[in-house]
Order: sequence, then C-alpha cells, then structure tokens
Amino acid sequence: MRLTLSTLLAFAFFSFPVLSAEDLPRPYTFSALAEIGNRSVVNIRSSEVGEEGGGPLKDFFRLGDFLDAEVKAGSLGTGFIIDPAGLVLTNYHVVAPQPWNRVAGGITARLSDGREFPARVIGTDEKLNVALLRIEGERPFPSATLGDSAHLEIGEWVMAVGNPFGIETSVTVGVVSGTGRVLGAGPYDHFIQTDAGIHAGNSGGPLLNLHGKVVGMNAAVRSSAQGIGFATPINMLKKILSSLEKEGKVTRGWLGVMIQSLTRDLARAFQLEGERGALVSQVMKESPAEQAGVLRGDVIMRFDGKEVGKMHDLPSLVAETLVGKTVSLALIRKGMPLELRVKIRRLEEN
Repeated sequence: MRLTLSTLLAFAFFSFPVLSAEDLPRPYTFSALAEIGNRSVVNIRSSEVGEEGGGPLKDFFRLGDFLDAEVKAGSLGTGFIIDPAGLVLTNYHVVAPQPWNRVAGGITARLSDGREFPARVIGTDEKLNVALLRIEGERPFPSATLGDSAHLEIGEWVMAVGNPFGIETSVTVGVVSGTGRVLGAGPYDHFIQTDAGIHAGNSGGPLLNLHGKVVGMNAAVRSSAQGIGFATPINMLKKILSSLEKEGKVTRGWLGVMIQSLTRDLARAFQLEGERGALVSQVMKESPAEQAGVLRGDVIMRFDGKEVGKMHDLPSLVAETLVGKTVSLALIRKGMPLELRVKIRRLEEN
C-alpha cells in the first residue's frame, strides 16, 4: 500500500498527543500567588537587643534616620519554610553574629497566621549569604515549593515576598530584568536581577514565579539604583542544603588559581578568537593547579567538561566539585589547546 504525503501527515497528527493551552500548567493570578507565598513566609525576630543588620550587603540598604540602630525584640528580616519539618531559609546577615548584630540567641519565627515558634540556627554559609534555621513546634508547617532557576527568562514575571521594615508580610511584583549578575558581594555572585521591590527587611524572603514556585531568595536592593533588586538563584541554594542541615557548613572544592576576565585586547594577545574563558593570573604554591601543571597565562576554557563562558563561572564550578575528584581542565596555552588532569582538594576556610 502506498502512503501519500497527506496520509503520513494525518497519521503523525493523530498518533501523537497535542498539548492544548488547558493541558499546560496555568499561572496563578497575583492575588492567588500572594496567598501561596505568604503561607510559608516567616518574620524572623529577636527577643534580645540587636544592632541594625546588613552584613556583607549592608551598603545596599538605606534604612533612614527613622529607624533606631538598636532595637529590642525587633524584626531581623524574613525567611521561608522549605520543609514541613520546620526548616527555614534566610540570609546569613539576618542572623549573623557580631559585629553585624548582637543576636546570640533568642530567635523566634512568626508565621503569617500569627503563631510564633522558637528557632535556632543549624547551618550558615557566609559566602552565599545564607542561613538555615529550624523552628520547633507543632508539625507539619506550611512549606514552599522550590522551583528551577536555571530556566528563568528575561521579562518573566516574579513576586517578592517579605517583611519590609518589620511590617507584616507584603508582596511586590516585577519582572526578571537580568540573570548572572555579579555585584562583588562574594566569590560566587550569580544574582537574579528584578525590578520587583525588595526593601530592607525583605532579605531572606522568597522570589516566586507565576506557578507559585520559589526561584530565588531575596538578597539585596541598591537604594541608589531606583529599586533594582537582587535574589540568589534557588538552584545554588538547593546544592548546599544537605550540607547545611547535616554539617552546619558547606565543604567546597579548591583549585588554587587567581583568575581575571578576558578583554578584547587580552584575547587578541593570547591568540584567542573570542572573550570566553578565565585567564590565570597566578597559580598558588603547592595547590592542585600547580601540581597539575597549570601556568600563569593559561586560559581555562572548560572545567570537568563544563564550559567556562565567563571568568565568574569558574569559582562556582570548582566549589561544587566533590573533594578528591579528579577532573579534566581544558586550556589554551600560547594559542594551542591543552588538556590537564587535576585532583580537587578541600577549600580551607580562613
């Protein structure tokens, strides 16, 4: 039997399901999204005397003269419950010790329904500005659903939820205006930029997409930049949650190089076609990189099979690598490709 083109097309059409608009996940309205976001958000408060917070991102905040530098039983910031057992994510600077504030204990978490529970810090990571708390009380707690920040699109609507200036939970909406932003706040900067209003006190609150899933944690706002806010991508946080809960800290890999960005002139000088990669400006003595044969002037193009598109990609790739793992390092040396093998060691904290 001969099959005509029209027969084949008809067969293909009826053989495979076609998703209609009704079959696709439907976004929430802003009001429904606000209700979902508020359920898991907590106001982190101190029952002790504390100084104004801010931590490594303090310069991003301008609280104004109407806020005292020292408060009693004051609001420290926002967090959100990520597990019905009572795990809460927030910014490190919200609960940081001296000299940022004098919160040594006496932390409570106030839910949106008014209930308050004692909370304790079980894990912190200063480099990503994140802290993990556990609240004690009647379980299960209302928890947020963690989404995927890898596929955020510029122009996508998002909602920031938090407790600005200690006020009860409030929401702001805006769009994703940038991803992978580097602010100089730490070695693993990779912020989501949004024009959703993120005010002082919103720190540690969730950034939700229209499907009600957390795609980021509110981190900072530039008071001098007309309301441009930033959030830490949730995928970066999901990678360290287990370590924070079990060990109270994060163990990271160490390569042992100082790197810099490639400019157009540098790329030309190192005989490169584009500006991709990370230029090695220094190799630390007795480091994994030195032992593998990495030299000053090498340009790292791929790490463990993953592309180093920009200089800032490399620190995160190395940090996420298991200690003791041997990985491939694709380089350009004097215009020629070269591949080395390097065994990653533990990054020792200062």
